[in-house]
Amino acid sequence: QVQLVESGGRSVQAGDSLRLSCVASGRDFSGASMAWFRQAPGKERELVAAVNWNGIAFYGDSLKGRFPISRDKAQNAVYLQMNALTPEDTATYYCAADAQGSWYQYAFWGQGTQVTVSS
Repeated sequence: QVQLVESGGRSVQAGDSLRLSCVASGRDFSGASMAWFRQAPGKERELVAAVNWNGIAFYGDSLKGRFPISRDKAQNAVYLQMNALTPEDTATYYCAADAQGSWYQYAFWGQGTQVTVSS
């Protein structure tokens, strides 16, 4: 059974940094793309960042690469470095793996980790 487990989300103050982690189990994703999405209350889910099997990153338009994505194939993991957080970054952040023909569609999803940024 494939599992994606996110961690690192918590409540922080504006200007703080967080590093989100996602570790996959049950399948080797070293040859597949992995990504981070987020969904704020009352808003649609949006792509934050994605990285393909070769380490090439793609960033969602709204965030314009504010949060660098990285991966560790040996750990079957993907990370999101979030710096200079603002209250607008408050959302549930989801890890996804195995892109389905697009940076925006994935076969596997994690349960999400909550990030809350206070002013």
